[in-house]
Amino acid sequence: MAKNDPMSAPTSTLQSAPVPAADGTPVRGRYWITTFGCQMNKADSERMAGILEAMGYTPGSDEHSADLVLYNTCTIRDNAEQKVYSYLGRQAQRKRDNPHLTLVVAGCVAQQEGEALLRRVPELDLVMGPQHANRLDTLLTQVESGQQVVATGEHHILEDITTARRDSAVCAWVNVIYGCNERCTYCVVPSVRGREQSRLPESIRLEMEGLAARGFREITLLGQNIDAYGRDLPGITPEGRRAHTLTDLLQQVHDVKGLERIRFATSHPRYFTERLIDACADLSKVCEHFHIPFQSGDDDVLRAMARGYTVDRYRRIIERIRRRMPDASITADVIVAFPGESDAQYRRTLALIEEIGFDLVNTAAYSPRPNTPAASWPDQLEEAVKVERLQELNALVERIARQRSSRYLGRREEVLAEGVNPRNDQQLMGRTRTNRLTFFPAQRPDGSSVAPGDLVTVQIEETRPFSLSGSLA
Repeated sequence: MAKNDPMSAPTSTLQSAPVPAADGTPVRGRYWITTFGCQMNKADSERMAGILEAMGYTPGSDEHSADLVLYNTCTIRDNAEQKVYSYLGRQAQRKRDNPHLTLVVAGCVAQQEGEALLRRVPELDLVMGPQHANRLDTLLTQVESGQQVVATGEHHILEDITTARRDSAVCAWVNVIYGCNERCTYCVVPSVRGREQSRLPESIRLEMEGLAARGFREITLLGQNIDAYGRDLPGITPEGRRAHTLTDLLQQVHDVKGLERIRFATSHPRYFTERLIDACADLSKVCEHFHIPFQSGDDDVLRAMARGYTVDRYRRIIERIRRRMPDASITADVIVAFPGESDAQYRRTLALIEEIGFDLVNTAAYSPRPNTPAASWPDQLEEAVKVERLQELNALVERIARQRSSRYLGRREEVLAEGVNPRNDQQLMGRTRTNRLTFFPAQRPDGSSVAPGDLVTVQIEETRPFSLSGSLA
């Protein structure tokens, strides 16, 4: 089972050879996947869980009793990478006590470190980069034959022919483009996820139709740089533009029967066009929520980051969105304490956050990543400066989010019920079209129950910086 925060429990052992079930499928034992990082990693984990179950594995209850443990890793920040090594240390000890345990590291740390991971943790059975997620069954077959496998070479990602084990029965991820061709000076993603590879629109629609037929109501289209979708696909329109863009894709999948909502992430300001904004305003299923990282409020810092846009260009995007969709939710990513960032440049970032009024900002202090240009620059800022700026930034982000959240008080909002509130089983939780997490009663006023997948109207009675609560209207 894919989880983010696994609990500990007694260990168990795995049979040395798979035993066939009644239908002929080998029974290989229990698996556990721990996922670090972004939505792309979560989608990869769901696909790998589907492969494992097709191979005869069943979901485990925790990582310390599973027969196969897979860490799907993130290297975008140093603290996430170090957490992986901490987890691996515990599993390496298990492996020494139980040699039948299968230990796998997937994702971006695996791609970045490759064989060096085996030297650091020789108990590992398989090290595989994100481009190889769909090959998990093939790679594990090599492991079962006694090999220690490293799969980090450049690989063309085949269509998603695997059946993912979805963590939700209501909302689903659908990858539309893999990799990234950008060269931001702080970012390791292009070197670990490879070059852009767009899926064919026909294949994406087919997957979405299959999900809708199984009862999924909301789909989020995913890409590391989703606005770049289609750049690598052939074709030019009579008007002289690319035949395949994210705008075209949204128009092609919008009428999938059974779907109520469509989202997409993550966007890049360089490619976020007026045509895309207008399509989002015109297509009723596309939700009014846009995640557009800005990273810095200073043009010189953006230039050093190699982001390819200015603060003014970013402002114009937000202005256009709010002109067409006044209530739209805008969320973003930002990095402070980038090498050489002065206090004045940092203050411009704070001012931009105040000016735009983001609903949520994912914040981070700059963290040097291996093989990125900025990591070797001499003007690195001291840790104390990073901590101070990040604390001030987080306080501002929460204050602005509280202000933005207050606009919902007293309003009626359409909420898609996703599941039970883990802290109160008398409540369900879901999200507004603008992506605000919302809690509400599990029973309607007439006594009937609300089920996951239902669209309900919630009268908002309490607002918090990042969530809402209310009663069923």
